Amino acid sequence: MAGSVRRGLIAGAVGTTVLNAVTYLDMAVRGRPSSEMPARTVTTGLDLLDVDVPGHGAERQSRETGFGALAGITAGIGVGVASSLARAAGLRLSPVLGPALTGAAAIAVADLPAAALGVTDLTEWSAEDWAADAVPHLAYGLATHQTLRAMERRDATVAAPSRPSAGLVLRSFALGAATGCRSTLGLVAAAFTGGGDGGASKAARGASLLAMASELAADKHPEIPSRLGAAGVVPRFTSGTIGSIALAGQQNAVADLPVLAGLAGVALGTVGGAALREAAAARIGGWQAGLVEDAVALGLTRLAVRS
Repeated sequence: MAGSVRRGLIAGAVGTTVLNAVTYLDMAVRGRPSSEMPARTVTTGLDLLDVDVPGHGAERQSRETGFGALAGITAGIGVGVASSLARAAGLRLSPVLGPALTGAAAIAVADLPAAALGVTDLTEWSAEDWAADAVPHLAYGLATHQTLRAMERRDATVAAPSRPSAGLVLRSFALGAATGCRSTLGLVAAAFTGGGDGGASKAARGASLLAMASELAADKHPEIPSRLGAAGVVPRFTSGTIGSIALAGQQNAVADLPVLAGLAGVALGTVGGAALREAAAARIGGWQAGLVEDAVALGLTRLAVRS
């Protein structure tokens, strides 16, 4: 754990330096002003907490700019640490998808709080605005990802990932289909393929089984919302992604294809499962159709997590 955090701190710092360099280069070439969004995001958040930035005029503005810059550095290093911990947990991504997802995570950390606080409206951004935001963050993702890989090779703490086998891809698809039927099954698979018999592992397994039992019971309620709504789709795709990553990590395989296969399975299980459930309910009854779907989903999960 300590080694992973150390590598994450270093990689995050390198990535943040590259992000700032690309941003300042853009400002120098195009002559555009610096963004006020980081400072406004921090000050808006402080206002909600009833914390006042001291000073007036230029002094206050300088403090707000400083707070915004510090928040950006903290976010960049934090994403680096999170990426390192994810890799230590078994997540392996290709040299293309790894930097892209790391950069996307940095974009989310930077932009979503600002949008949530009403500092900016992302739907009104132009293509030029998105490019000015995306390019430095993708450079961050590339630098952070490559720095982590280099340090792992140097430290010899993480074995080089292998190509995913056809069996792994098929099992990821099966788990995705099961998760499309029951959203907690991806988390159950992740808990039971993570390895280890420590207290944390046992707690994760117990929590995932409790969540699964709760979902199986609630699923039979006649007024349960449709899985096709956002409240049903988002947890399924999130859980399916986590489960696919766990399966790939168990074999120390690059996770790109397993995750894509898992997402395809989630889509099939969500839409196809809903349609088949409705058709079966018309013939044998609602809760009876639910039990049949339970059996299919649990069977697919058992197939997916087999050694």
